Amino acid sequence: MSTILPARREDRTRRGTPRIALLAAAVLAVPAFLVGPSASGPGGTTPAAAVADASATVGRPGTSAPLAAPGTAAPATDATTVRTSTATVPSRAGTSAPSPMSGSTPDETGAGLTTELTRYRSAKAPQSPRRPACGGALALGTVRTCASIVDQQEHRWTVTTTADRDVLLTQLGRSSGLDMYSVGGRLTDAAGQEICRIGIDAGNCRLGPAGTYTITVKLPYPTGRGNYTIAVESTRTPSTCAAIPAELFHFGAAGPTRTLPVGAAAQCHQFDQPLDALARIVLKGPGDLRGQILDAQHEKLCGDFFDGTECRLGRPGPYRLFTWEQYGKESAHTVTARRLSDPAGCQALPLAPFGDPGAAAGSGATPPDDQTCHTFTTDAPRPALLRPVSDDGTTFGWAVLDHTGVPVCSGSTSSGVPICDLPAAGRYTLLVSGPQYSDRTHHYRIAVTPLDRTDGCAPTTGYTAWDQPGLTVRQTSPVQTNCQPFEGRAGDRIAPYIVDWHRLLDRTGALICTEPSDEVGCVLPADGTYRLISHRSSWDAGSTEETYRMAVRRLSDPVGCPTVRPGEYNAAPSGAPNTVPCQILEIPSAGTYRVKALHGENLHAYARVLDTAGRTICGDVRCEFPAAGRYTLFPVDGGLAGDVEYRVSLLPIRPTGCTPVSDAGWRDAPHRGEITVSGQVDCLALPTPSGAGLAALLPTDLAMNIEVVDAEGDPVCSLTSYRWYDCRLDGPAPYSVLLTGGNWVTQLPYTLGFTRVDAPACPVLPRDATGVTVTAGADRIAACYSIPADHAARESITWTRTSGTGRARLQVYDSQGWSRCGVAERTAQGTVTCTLPAGPVTVLLQTDGYAATYQLTRRDAGTS
Repeated sequence: MSTILPARREDRTRRGTPRIALLAAAVLAVPAFLVGPSASGPGGTTPAAAVADASATVGRPGTSAPLAAPGTAAPATDATTVRTSTATVPSRAGTSAPSPMSGSTPDETGAGLTTELTRYRSAKAPQSPRRPACGGALALGTVRTCASIVDQQEHRWTVTTTADRDVLLTQLGRSSGLDMYSVGGRLTDAAGQEICRIGIDAGNCRLGPAGTYTITVKLPYPTGRGNYTIAVESTRTPSTCAAIPAELFHFGAAGPTRTLPVGAAAQCHQFDQPLDALARIVLKGPGDLRGQILDAQHEKLCGDFFDGTECRLGRPGPYRLFTWEQYGKESAHTVTARRLSDPAGCQALPLAPFGDPGAAAGSGATPPDDQTCHTFTTDAPRPALLRPVSDDGTTFGWAVLDHTGVPVCSGSTSSGVPICDLPAAGRYTLLVSGPQYSDRTHHYRIAVTPLDRTDGCAPTTGYTAWDQPGLTVRQTSPVQTNCQPFEGRAGDRIAPYIVDWHRLLDRTGALICTEPSDEVGCVLPADGTYRLISHRSSWDAGSTEETYRMAVRRLSDPVGCPTVRPGEYNAAPSGAPNTVPCQILEIPSAGTYRVKALHGENLHAYARVLDTAGRTICGDVRCEFPAAGRYTLFPVDGGLAGDVEYRVSLLPIRPTGCTPVSDAGWRDAPHRGEITVSGQVDCLALPTPSGAGLAALLPTDLAMNIEVVDAEGDPVCSLTSYRWYDCRLDGPAPYSVLLTGGNWVTQLPYTLGFTRVDAPACPVLPRDATGVTVTAGADRIAACYSIPADHAARESITWTRTSGTGRARLQVYDSQGWSRCGVAERTAQGTVTCTLPAGPVTVLLQTDGYAATYQLTRRDAGTS
């Protein structure tokens, strides 16, 4: 059966063309043989053999594609040459070649020509200008380039697969230039049925039966222009597939390097490994590398993964790994393959004893972005301590896998020292990763120590008394772990004292006292032998030996603690200073006491108070004892005996024996005293009633703590620096002031006073240019004046030193004793402008106690 091709309509304006031209055109005619769907009429697609110019617009289903001009062929601009045949038919004398942008319409067709045409040998007819052809057969694994697609052009590419249900990996390159549009594609089967859409960059499409499929490429808009590359690869019958030998799955083996050209769809790598093996595939190279792994039935096992993956080969092989660059960029990449189950190429690592590990200490060097491995064997399930240590202090990761590659535990050197529970006897793999973002080889050392064994442990001891210095431990390897056994009884509450890493184990190697608790120390669950394991937290590079100290002490019924009894205010603490980090408090009667532990130069040592069983009764400073008896004070940051000197201040919560002072310090001489020893608490008795406002008068900046307490000893207000402006006295009277030295202060003479500021009976400060003269000196450290209720809304108060030396500061209080404005710094002269509340106010000028006179004035400051 012959297929009729549409002929071009005659050009009536050129009937005068000589016969020689007609003959020349006829000579150049080439027979065109159409096969496949196009031969069947409407609904078919034009095969590559019948495509004359794929850059011309493809007609609607049921129409044929326009043919090339007589005597021309369609040159390919692809980087990869794909052979296609072009069909040419003779046009009638006087007709013109069709434009590449035009399509055939029914009213333009003339008499049909059959494919059984004769090839004439004659001179060539003149050729018309042509656009480069884009379209035709697209071979698997090749990249085709189309330099131009314009407006409504459609480019048709045909892809042939020999396998049913093939999956094509596709790559459609983006158009370049600011005014370019990226193309899109549509893949159809032989019947013209759409199978899938093909977008820019990487994609995939599952096909139906084996055969030829068509990809139609076009721009997204009716007008515009673009360019593109196109490539496809089959996952069932790839164009090429390079082998990855089994030995390249060994640790330390260098993987193959291959280059993905620009626009390539994918590359195929084939390998085989035991069924159910766990393989790690890592893609190293520039760009956005992706991959997927298929089984022997071409079904996806793992993917699509970014750069790398761990894949369980749970279905039979051989296996194929397809790699691609997501955006079609060129990428020379390396495929690194490792088998994580029953791995090959790993160093054997013996289990290490406690103490010096000797030859059982492993070491290695991890290349950048890679892993090294060690294998070790255990004859029973057991807990094991891992000691990964970097030679240069760099953080790196690790993981323990069983022989099938299943993770048992993992972590990094930044997350502390791990204890890993090995669930069964057998062979395990220890993976060591290089530091992240490092481009250099990383050197490390490592050891694995079973915790249920006692190899290398020190001789068993009992508890260390609190007044004893403890044990000194030697460490000769950075991965060494030390073990100190001790005998304990059920119910004992103990406290391991060691500044370096440590854990408590029972006789089976299980950790004890791991749950967070508000209590101090660890309660032993049964009689028996326990172990304190430890190691040096830091290791200096190049060091051959490090030492540290440790002790295991009992908190319940402790031994070796000095005794402290309640003392008195205004005196040194009753307990003598000592270097023992625990104190026995002998409490004569139930009640609340003031308890404070100090160390060094009057520094607060935060502490807890425990009963005889070691349970916490209270924190420090304020402690309520339920009954008379012996209690233990335990500094939270306590060290070993001999490290730090401690002192304990133990006083009744209600102050007694306090020295009376005036609360009219602007008129009366100040109080003078002295702190002579760490822990001393001086007490001053105030005559001030409840509800009054009080201010402290401090001629100098005192490094001391000042606290006002009520009759029950409860705090009312405190002063931790000289900037204390006001204090409202709440709670029951009488009130007391407690004075203690500040940090690092063990001896301090002091001068201070107090004054009421809630409308005291102070003389009036006149509002005129003269004001008043204030005389200051050692016994006159403040001056107080009142401003009547008829004051202006805003007033300015100025002080100026007129003779002598020294400085002063000023504060303004309302009738309730609250500070309304003022300055904190002392100066020789100054002005405070203040919006005054209704009612009378008090002005307090505080001096530094030097002999001087000051002029004090006030004036209306207006409303600005």
